[in-house]
Amino acid sequence: DSLDVEKDWQNTLDAFKDVERIFIVACGTSYYAGMVCEYMIEQIAGIPVEVDVASEFRYRKPVIPEKSMVIVISQSGETADTLAALRLVKDQKAKVLSICNVKNSSIDREASGHLYMNAGVEIGVASTKAFVSTLALSNLLALSLAKAEDRISKDEESQMIENLLACPSLMEKVLAYDKYFDQAAETLKDQKGFLYMGRGVNYPIALEGALKLKELAYMHAEGYAAGEMKHGPLALIDEKMAIVMLVPKDELYEKTISNLEEAKARGGKIISIGSGDDKKLEKLSHSYLSLPHSHWMINPILEVIPLQLLSYHVADSLGHNVDQPRNLAKSVTVE
Repeated sequence: DSLDVEKDWQNTLDAFKDVERIFIVACGTSYYAGMVCEYMIEQIAGIPVEVDVASEFRYRKPVIPEKSMVIVISQSGETADTLAALRLVKDQKAKVLSICNVKNSSIDREASGHLYMNAGVEIGVASTKAFVSTLALSNLLALSLAKAEDRISKDEESQMIENLLACPSLMEKVLAYDKYFDQAAETLKDQKGFLYMGRGVNYPIALEGALKLKELAYMHAEGYAAGEMKHGPLALIDEKMAIVMLVPKDELYEKTISNLEEAKARGGKIISIGSGDDKKLEKLSHSYLSLPHSHWMINPILEVIPLQLLSYHVADSLGHNVDQPRNLAKSVTVE
């Protein structure tokens, strides 16, 4: 089976050789996964990427140059706006690569090529494991495109594969925070709102964390690029506002620390998510969650897990049905 998967993967990517520009189109959680994918591909493969919300993309008369690849992402493969966007670009003779979890879905059938999340059946309305699978797939796609462009050495390729293979064991360690959020939920549910912030590839993870809390707990939550804090969100921060900050030790670490200091000075309840022993973060935060040290490509996968746990336990403490949140459907098949 693994050989068949590898062959299918290679055959799919061979059909998209000589790509000079990539468009990623999706909705909701899949859109945020697309933002991570954009970062991965541009950083690793050096190919320019544009990410669009499907419901906007299809109405703005997008210009798709030759040698472009359009990637459509949908867990169900039936998302109405994403399917309509696929048909729009196919009318322009563009090549379309689908990333779906459900094989033989409409999007899977109509795309020029396909990659699969292989996350298994996802029963809950709010997507969790399909999102994580899409992030892993984004790593592999960026790696494959980088190889095709001769932008990565054999040693770098081996290191990236090792990082991905280590991911399941690292995820098991992060899941230990389930107990923390189970206990903290009684306090967190009384916050008037949540601001999720991150920089770089961590920004879309902040957006996804905020979306999960909205979906499951029905609480006000917003995701922001941390560098935008002075452009509005700072006015919201007081002792009843929780700040969830993603602070990996990367080139933007000190800038993100500066954001945390500003939030703390306004009385915000700070939950920071970093890596390893970090005394500076511990001092600044009401709660500091330490993730295992990992490559920057893997970090988004590890970061989103505590955000999913936070949403689950806050929603559960409020008595909500976490599998069937109100007003939402698993597959959005109507506009």
